[in-house]
Amino acid sequence: MSQASQSFALAPAQLATAIANPGALGTIEAYISAVNRLPMLSPEQESELGYRLHNDPSDLDAARHLVLSHLRLVVSVARQYLGYGLAHADLIQEGNIGLMKAVKRFDPTRGVRLVSFAVHWIKAEIHEYIVRNWRLVKVATTKAQRKLFFNLRRMRPDGQTLDPEQIAHIAQTLNVRPQDVSEMEVRMSGTESALETPNGDEDTFAPIAWLTDEGQEPAQVLARRDQDELQGAGLSAAIDALDARSQHIVRARWLADEGGATLHELAAEYGISAERVRQIEVAAFKKLRAALADQHEALVVA
Repeated sequence: MSQASQSFALAPAQLATAIANPGALGTIEAYISAVNRLPMLSPEQESELGYRLHNDPSDLDAARHLVLSHLRLVVSVARQYLGYGLAHADLIQEGNIGLMKAVKRFDPTRGVRLVSFAVHWIKAEIHEYIVRNWRLVKVATTKAQRKLFFNLRRMRPDGQTLDPEQIAHIAQTLNVRPQDVSEMEVRMSGTESALETPNGDEDTFAPIAWLTDEGQEPAQVLARRDQDELQGAGLSAAIDALDARSQHIVRARWLADEGGATLHELAAEYGISAERVRQIEVAAFKKLRAALADQHEALVVA
């Protein structure tokens, strides 16, 4: 067994599975305590393991030792980002992913210690996690915006609103436009509201109460569609099914563009009494109602 391997002989076996899930040891405090008990590698041990992994990427034992010896670094870096309201365990978990990526890409021939190389990968993963989860709406989508996001939080005095002079100073320091600083400050200062009331509290007003459009409820949409169908093509089809005289009486009485014909006018046209015209009209309406009812039933079934 090599010197580097011997240094990890007493390491808790469960740490190997806890790398991607800090809560696997029970509590985050137990995880941090276990990580801090792991021995650190000397430059010679790190170089030996680094060359082993560099020459044989499938050497998982060397990769495990390199990762385990730097878990305390992830804990230290993740602690710097606790002010964003995200769980420490989640930040460590993301940082561990960055650490494993760094170990995979570590090149000992460049003469750089793994700690200097890994810290950038650890921060990159934590930054990405914070940007994805800090708010429902992303506050930074480009590399420049992310740089501004993390630096602005640190440079704002006590989280207070920036005055024009402070905005100009930050913009000059970070080499960005003053309006970019102002926009990011507004995004970071904004709050989010729940769409629905918490715990179904009916006394609490929530956006869902005024965002809801009852007119777009599926059943009502279908009902309006059926009604439009019946009043348009359905009605025309029902009228066309009547006999010619009944069609003419209904159209002349109720569908004329400018005022409908009277019963007496139609009676004179057909040479019958006004009462007879009324009877024909009533019979036509019964047939129309029956035809429209059949059409409605067919639409419902469809």
